[in-house]
Amino acid sequence: MRTRTALLAAVLAATPLTLTSAAASPRSATQTATVQAAADQSCDPTKSIRPSSNESGPAVTAIKARGVLVAGVDQDSYDWGFRNPVTGQLQGFDIDLIHAVAKALLGDPDKVQFKMVPTAKRMDAIKSGSVDLIARTMTITCDRLNDLAFSTEYFQAGQQVVVPKAAHAKTIDDAVRGKRVCVADSSTAQDYLTKHPLGQSGEVVVENQLDCLVRMQLGQADATMTDNALAVGQAAQDPTMQVIGPSLTNEPYGIAMARTAPDLVARVNQILEDYRRSGWQDSYDHWLKPGLGPMSPPAANYLP
Repeated sequence: MRTRTALLAAVLAATPLTLTSAAASPRSATQTATVQAAADQSCDPTKSIRPSSNESGPAVTAIKARGVLVAGVDQDSYDWGFRNPVTGQLQGFDIDLIHAVAKALLGDPDKVQFKMVPTAKRMDAIKSGSVDLIARTMTITCDRLNDLAFSTEYFQAGQQVVVPKAAHAKTIDDAVRGKRVCVADSSTAQDYLTKHPLGQSGEVVVENQLDCLVRMQLGQADATMTDNALAVGQAAQDPTMQVIGPSLTNEPYGIAMARTAPDLVARVNQILEDYRRSGWQDSYDHWLKPGLGPMSPPAANYLP
């Protein structure tokens, strides 16, 4: 993994750096909508369509007729969706989940076409129809529910900070105040810093969260804010980094799908019901328990 990171560093060293001032950065329309949605206490982003085993709906029928599930994933998030440098195969917690969906829908866990989707392009990939669904450490938010549909929650994460050990930071305030903080574009970390500035001197905005690790390695960012589930992966890839807590938010991960495909959402929710009973724990213990400690799958929450 270190070799892959080093290669990425060489590429990013020649890439222009996007740095925005925390004080002067204008709030985008998306960020404004996120703030407004968060203020709406009637919204519970974890509620989803009730599960169903019915496979006669148009979205599920189309996938079965095609004979392959087209899934948007990551290849740079260690232990979640990453490419094994020895075998070249995609693996991780989210990849296991996609294989479980494919097995349930098509009878074969390998009937999957994986498409690599950057953080900032996840919503576009669903809305354009280029993928059937996305499992890519994607937080369910009230704002995103205006454009996408989500499964029930399959993981609970929270925002933390990654910082070089050489910075000798003991708290999030030590790590962030007056510093350049790296975030992935269109991520909930970026939204959080917009709504709750932590005294950062500016934000380094990148396409994928792993790019933040490289920016810190190159001295182009002082700290990174990202989900703790991803933060521990950065620290595992580079032992000169550390994760500073506690978690600042609750980040419920869901599988994203089109709002026009309620039959697929219901079918995926049934698959998740089964996966929580058999599959989730084994995958978690293998990939994530070493960094995050013991955890059980979050309970499903359904609409009336």
